[in-house]
Amino acid sequence: MKNKLYILALTALFLGCKESKPEEVTPKNDELLHVTKTQFQSSGMAIENPSEQDFELVVLASGKIDVPPQNRAQVTTFIGGYVKSTTLLVGDKVKKGQALLTLESPEFLDIQKEYLEVAEQIKYLKSEFERQKTLFDEKISSQKNYFKAESDFRRAKGMYQSLREKLLLLKINPIHVENGKLTSVVTITAPISGDIVVMNANLGMFIAPSAIILEIIDTKQLHVELDVFEKDILRVKTGQKIHFRVPEASSTLFQADVHLVGKSIEGNDRTINVHGDIEDALKQKLMSGMFVEAKIVTNSKKGLAVPIESIISENNKNFVLLLVSTKNNSYSFKKVAVPIGEKNKQYVEILSNRSVNIDSKILTKGTFEIAN
Repeated sequence: MKNKLYILALTALFLGCKESKPEEVTPKNDELLHVTKTQFQSSGMAIENPSEQDFELVVLASGKIDVPPQNRAQVTTFIGGYVKSTTLLVGDKVKKGQALLTLESPEFLDIQKEYLEVAEQIKYLKSEFERQKTLFDEKISSQKNYFKAESDFRRAKGMYQSLREKLLLLKINPIHVENGKLTSVVTITAPISGDIVVMNANLGMFIAPSAIILEIIDTKQLHVELDVFEKDILRVKTGQKIHFRVPEASSTLFQADVHLVGKSIEGNDRTINVHGDIEDALKQKLMSGMFVEAKIVTNSKKGLAVPIESIISENNKNFVLLLVSTKNNSYSFKKVAVPIGEKNKQYVEILSNRSVNIDSKILTKGTFEIAN
């Protein structure tokens, strides 16, 4: 009896295991997206194989449009005065040496009068020094008188040279002063050619010494100044292409070339300065100070890719529609998750993936209509 029960138990166990054998999982119909042949044609849909494309490897950076220090000038005066005349506005172009404005002040007269007095004195002091030297050489006059005459002459000569340089800085001709032609008005001229970007002068306004009267920028020397993070800098070399845009002004992509790469790490964000040259034709469209977002092309590679419009993005994931079958005048697609890599204007790279290869058939046009 016990043996019969034992055999029945084994038989039941064997039959139970056989019935619980897993079945092969096949896609359910509701997992596929179906499109009739008529819908496919009327919507202009297209199916293509992934293709090998070239992709640029880039370093992301940000920065601004700027000019070299030698092409930016802040105009000041070392002696204050009142603005007597000016006709310039922000945006006006000026040439080096061009008159910018005139200043008037009694201090200009004081310097000229002092220069005139010293110029008159120096003639007498020079004559006295030479006379005392002759007397000292002939042992007629004392050494003390000779040294005093020499000291007075050298002191006056130093004052004369100092005042003369001040007059030249004020653009006042010393010869005119020596001829008695004094003026209370001086002309401020442009130190460089360029565009006026700052104007702080109005008629009658007092300009204090060292105050910035106006600022000039030579826009012909505009370039891109980028900040590249330390982790990326070893990939950046001179001659590489830069693609940049001004996000606040335009979506247009502009071009530049890496000209200089900095040699030191700056600031708390540990970045290195990269200087990029811009084509002359492009400089007319840009302004100093504009913020830019840039990509520096450091290398290139080939990769398996599909057109950008093939990609469906949902919940931070990317999918393509893979053709599964074409039966009964109907196309059946399966949504397949794919990791993506680099992008260019038309294609996006598909990284290593078991479901998609170069022989796969992907919906490349009409993806949006089906996905929605």
